Amino acid sequence: MTGTTTRQNTRRGTWLAGLAALVLGGVTSSGTAHAQYAHQISSIVVDARTGDVLSQTNPDLRRYPASLTKLMTLYMTFSALRAGVITPDQQVPVSIHASTMEPSKLGLVPGSRLTVEEAILALVTKSANDAACALGELIGSGSEPQFAQMMTRQAQALGMKDTTFRNASGLPNSEQLTTARDLATLGRRLIADFPEYYHYFSTPSFRFHQRVIPNHNPMLKVYAGAEGMKTGYTQEAGHNLVTSAMRDNVRLVGVVLGSASNSQRTQLMASQLDRGFDTEGVAPVERPLVLARASTHRSVTREHRVIAMAGATHHRALEVAEAASAHVRRGRPTVAHDHRVRLIGAKVHTISTHTHPIHHATRSRSRT
Repeated sequence: MTGTTTRQNTRRGTWLAGLAALVLGGVTSSGTAHAQYAHQISSIVVDARTGDVLSQTNPDLRRYPASLTKLMTLYMTFSALRAGVITPDQQVPVSIHASTMEPSKLGLVPGSRLTVEEAILALVTKSANDAACALGELIGSGSEPQFAQMMTRQAQALGMKDTTFRNASGLPNSEQLTTARDLATLGRRLIADFPEYYHYFSTPSFRFHQRVIPNHNPMLKVYAGAEGMKTGYTQEAGHNLVTSAMRDNVRLVGVVLGSASNSQRTQLMASQLDRGFDTEGVAPVERPLVLARASTHRSVTREHRVIAMAGATHHRALEVAEAASAHVRRGRPTVAHDHRVRLIGAKVHTISTHTHPIHHATRSRSRT
C-alpha cells in the first residue's frame, strides 16, 4: 500500500509540474470582465477533426459557462487518470464544502465517499455540483480554488485565451467566464485527447446508492447522431449547451450560449448542426416530432407526451430534460439503454447508444 501511495505521489508531482509548465507567467486576472447575456445568443459549430468553423454568431463574447464548466473539470480528470495520478475506482472523499454545493447535486454528505468513475458519471448525467467539487478537491490537493487555477492554466494551454475558471462546478461567479469559441475548442480537445473516455458523454443513466439517475441532455434523445457533451443553466448565464454529433463519419461540435429556455436551446442546436452537416455534404435527416417519456407529477411514474421540435416555448423551463428509463439488475449497477424513444416521421426510427464496458464502477448519469 505504501509503495502504491509513493508511486501515485510521484506521478502527481510529475503531472503537476508538467501542468505548471504549460503556461509561463501564471494566470492573469479577469476580474474586470463582464459576461454579456440578456438573451443575446452566442453560438458556433466546428468540424471536430479539422477545427473549421461552419457557422458562428457572436462566438467571442465573454459569457458565464454555468455547468459547461464541468467539461474542463472532466478534461482535468481524464488527464489525471491517464497520468496515473488517480484511478477510476479510487475513493473520492466528500468535504463539508463539497456537500454544501447548491443543486443540482447527488446529496453527498460530509465524510462519505464515491469513486472517481461515479463522480465522472454524476457530472455527465446529473451535472452534480457536489461531485464536481469533491473531484476538484481530490485533484487540487484538497483545494477547489487551487483546482480552478489548474483548470485556467490548462484552458490557456489549449488555446482558450478568453476563459477563466474560479470553481469546478460552474455555480455563479462573476469572474468565471468563457466564450463559445473557447468551449468549441474544449469539446474538440476532449474528443481528440481522450478517446478512451469519450464514451462517458453518451451515458444514458447510471445507478448510485439504489437510485437510477438519468442523463438530462435532450440532444441524446431527439437528435440523430448526437453523442453527448454537456448542458448548463444559471439565471445569469441562460440555457447553455455543447453537443457533439456524428453522421456519415463526419463529427461536429456545436455550442449555444444564452438561450431563453431549454426548448429554444435544443432547437437552435439542432438547426445549427443540421446546417453544419449540410455544409459538410452530409445527407439531411428529417427533423421529426419526438415521442418522449415524461413525468408530470410525483404520483405519476411515467407519462407520454409529444414534444414538437420545430416550436420553441418562451416560458422559463426547469433545467431538467427527459431521460431514458433504466433496466436495473440486482447486484452490480449497470448502464441502462432505452430504445423505446421513437422518432416520428424520420428516416431513423430509433436512437440507440453503444454499450461501453465499465471496469471499475457504475456508470453515472449526468444532468444538464
